[in-house]
Amino acid sequence: MSSKYYLPVGSAATGPFDLEVTPESAGWTESSLRVLTLPLDGSAEFDTGAEEILVVPLSGSVTVSCATEKFVLAGRQSVFDGPTDFAYVGIDSAYRVTASNGGRFALCGARARQKFPSRYVPAADVSVELRGAGSCSRQVHNFATADRFEADSIIACEVITPGGNWSSYPSHKHDENSAVESRLEEIYYFEIAQAHSRTTDFSGTGFGYHRVYGTPARPIEVLEEVRTGDVVLVPHGYHGPSIAAPGHHMYYLNVMAGPGDERSWKICDDPAHAWVRTSWEHQTVDPRLPLHRSTFPKGA
Repeated sequence: MSSKYYLPVGSAATGPFDLEVTPESAGWTESSLRVLTLPLDGSAEFDTGAEEILVVPLSGSVTVSCATEKFVLAGRQSVFDGPTDFAYVGIDSAYRVTASNGGRFALCGARARQKFPSRYVPAADVSVELRGAGSCSRQVHNFATADRFEADSIIACEVITPGGNWSSYPSHKHDENSAVESRLEEIYYFEIAQAHSRTTDFSGTGFGYHRVYGTPARPIEVLEEVRTGDVVLVPHGYHGPSIAAPGHHMYYLNVMAGPGDERSWKICDDPAHAWVRTSWEHQTVDPRLPLHRSTFPKGA
């Protein structure tokens, strides 16, 4: 039952993309994600069409050219090196990405109605939040959340979960529009770190787990072992926890959008687990956080 919502690495590769999730392929209407690998001096040209796009370096630097604008993104060595700078490209825009030294780049998308200006955001302006406590401690890069970045529809953030910890917990949902909840389609894109290193593990030895479950009225059932490059789609239902195996830090990129008029990220916890949040009041944040380049051993 979960295969429709779990996309193992390589299973959704199309054309130039290592990964391509579109509204059509996901069976929904709003959110998309593409991952593009460019070789040395590589470049590619695209058109946003009806989508607004965030260009987010996963590894490497990239130049984004759009009309008369040119944004030089310094990027990062890996997703475990802290937040990155990024570029936004509005709807109905042709754009080009160029990487002189190659790299991997996420193109996060959402269907949009209003055209916002293309622009650049430096890494220093990305809000870094340490959320939870104890074994539920995680690091959140709120680079394009509704309260931090102006856009028509897209909401995006990154989460780093230290090895052995749980995130996206307590389990929560956002699948209907109400005073306390937003209807949002969500994509989880995962990368796992090599043991004792900030380098992404492409060998497939590092792993974690992710859970999605529904309600009696709207059932869904996903429990998957996730590795670097894997994706889980969340069309509805409670999702979480995301669990990082001991010894391997977990990264995931969340891309969300919904059909409602309000761009907001309102969630409802599973009532059976909501009490977990109160337990954090008596615990400290995992001392390994924040995770960034200087927190790893020399030579890692």
